[in-house]
Amino acid sequence: MSNLRLINETEVASGVSSVNIDNVFSADFDIYKIVGNVVNNSSTSVDVHLRLINSSGSVITTSTIDYALLRLYTDGSEGNFRATNIDKFNSSIGVVQAYPRGAGFVAYLFNPFSNSSYTFMLVQSMQAWSNDTQIGTEKGIYVQKELISATGFNAYPNSTAFGIGTVFQTYGLRVDS
Repeated sequence: MSNLRLINETEVASGVSSVNIDNVFSADFDIYKIVGNVVNNSSTSVDVHLRLINSSGSVITTSTIDYALLRLYTDGSEGNFRATNIDKFNSSIGVVQAYPRGAGFVAYLFNPFSNSSYTFMLVQSMQAWSNDTQIGTEKGIYVQKELISATGFNAYPNSTAFGIGTVFQTYGLRVDS
């Protein structure tokens, strides 16, 4: 039997600029895996961000998130990014280049439902750059320094809408003893 249980799969309609995927975190799991394919609906590149949704159904926008992110490119260049006390899991899905390109990502969230510990997220993504002649990859770690019980997450691009083919899958990860 697999240790992963598919909890939700959401296909986002083209033109949607923000999607709430709620009621996916519960006391059943401490670790969640989110897998996604994000397609850009614009002629310019966009960053895609995540925010948690609390048990009241509200998107959390308090500035309590710290992160560190490493971007690597096939041409050998790289970039390090970090910040403290921001209001979102910044660029957590990566920079999605102009339509019809996209980005794929895998994120692990630890303790999002627990209101007695911080929520941590590890994420890795990959995307095509420069007319598909260059590949970029990102790896990041985030912490929401707020004791909240999150039941889901909100995903949104910073300046446009999602394109057709954007899909988010949420899994619970069972730990056997």
